[in-house]
Amino acid sequence: MNDATRPTPPAPLQGDAALLRAVGSFALTAAVINVIVGGGIFRMPSALATQMGAAAPLALVAGALAIIPIALCFAAVGSRVQVTGGPYSYLSATFGPFAGFVGGALMWISNFTSSAGVAAALSVQVASLVPAFAPPLPRALLLTFVYGSLFALNAFGVKLGARAITTLAALKLAPLFALALLGVFFVDWSQVSFAIGDVPSWGALGASMVLVMFAYSGMETALVPSGELNNPARDVPRATMVAILLVVLLYLALQIVGQGLLGAELAKSGVPVADTAGALWGPGRVLLLITACISMTGFLMGNLFGTARLVFALGRDGYLPRVFGTVSPAHRVPLWALVVHALLAWALAIAGNFDALALISGGAICLVYGLVSLSAWRAQSLDLRERGDQPFVLPGGALIPALATAAMVAIVTTLTRKEWLAIGIALAVLVVTYTLLHARRQRR
Repeated sequence: MNDATRPTPPAPLQGDAALLRAVGSFALTAAVINVIVGGGIFRMPSALATQMGAAAPLALVAGALAIIPIALCFAAVGSRVQVTGGPYSYLSATFGPFAGFVGGALMWISNFTSSAGVAAALSVQVASLVPAFAPPLPRALLLTFVYGSLFALNAFGVKLGARAITTLAALKLAPLFALALLGVFFVDWSQVSFAIGDVPSWGALGASMVLVMFAYSGMETALVPSGELNNPARDVPRATMVAILLVVLLYLALQIVGQGLLGAELAKSGVPVADTAGALWGPGRVLLLITACISMTGFLMGNLFGTARLVFALGRDGYLPRVFGTVSPAHRVPLWALVVHALLAWALAIAGNFDALALISGGAICLVYGLVSLSAWRAQSLDLRERGDQPFVLPGGALIPALATAAMVAIVTTLTRKEWLAIGIALAVLVVTYTLLHARRQRR
C-alpha cells in the first residue's frame, strides 16, 4: 500500500460538540457523592472532636448551613451555563475571561492537591492493611498502579468512566450508611452536644469550618462535564441537591455515632470511622478500612473524570496548549487533559501528605465557591440561558448568593498567615500566566 492509498488516522476532535452527552441524573448524583465522600470523611470525625469536643456535630450543622446555599448557587448557574468547564465556564459566561481563568486555575490547583492528598492518605490505609506497602518504593509503586488504573478507566470512554464512578459510589456508601443507621441505636448521648454553650470558642468553631468545607467540597468537580450531560437544566439542580442532602446527613450521623461509641477516645484515633465500626462489631474495623480504600479510590476516579474536563476547557479556550482541548477520536475523551492531571497528582502524592495538601485545597475551593455564588446572581439577573431550557431559579433574588458569599468570606478569614501566603502567591502566578497567554493570543 503506497502513501496515496494508505488511510490517514482520524484527527483529534475539538470543542464541546465532540463530547458525548451520555451522563444522566443518576450518574451525576453518584459522581457528586463519589467526589464528596472521599478521604475527608475518614479523617474528619477525630479532627472535629479534637477541636470541638462534644459539640463537634455543631460544626457539621454550621457547614451544612454554608454548603446548602452554595449548592443552590451551583444548581442555578449550572442550569444556565451548559458547556464543559464547571466554575470556569460559569465565571467566563458571567464576568468575562479573566474571572473565568482565575476561577478555573484555582479550581485546578485545589483539585490536583486534593487528589494527591487523598492518594497519600490511601497509601496509609493500604499500608495499615498490608504493611509491605509502607516503605517508600512499594508506596510509590502502589500510587503508580492506582493512577495508571484510573487513567485507563477514564481513557476508554465517558460511559465506562461514569459506570465505574457509580459502582465505586455504591460499594463505599453501603457500609457507611449501615454504620450510621445501626450505630445510632448504641449512641451514648451524654457524649454528644448541640448546645452553643459547649463550643470551646468561636475561634475553634471557625477553624473547624475549613476542615468541614474541605470534607463537603467536590460538587464543583463532578459538575465540570456539563457538555456530557443529557439534560443539564434538569440534571444539575436535581443531582446537586440530592447529593448534598445525603452527604450532610451521612457525615452528621457518623460524627454522632463515633462520639457516642468512642467518647473521648475518638479524638485520639487515626482511623476514627474504622475504630467506630470496630467498637460496634469487631470485624467491622477491617471492613471499614477496606471501605476507606474503596472510597478514596472512588474520590480519585471522580476527581480525574471531572478535572480532566476542566483542563480540556482551559485548552479549548486557549489558556493552555490547544492539545489539551482535543478529544481522542476513538473514545471521545480529553486524553491529554487526563494525562497532565494524573501526572501532576501522582507526582505530588508521592512527595506530599494529606494534612498539608488539604489546607491548600480547602482555602482555594472556598474562594472558588464565593466566586460561583456571585456568578449565580449575575446569571440570574441577566436571565442567561445557553440552550434555551427552563433554568432553575433561585428564590429571593440576590439573597441566597449573598448568604453563600458571606459564609465563604467568614470561613477564609480563619485561614492562617501561611495559608494566605500560599494562596496569594498562587493568585499572583495565575495573573502573570493569564497576562502572558492573553498577549500571545493577541499577537496571533
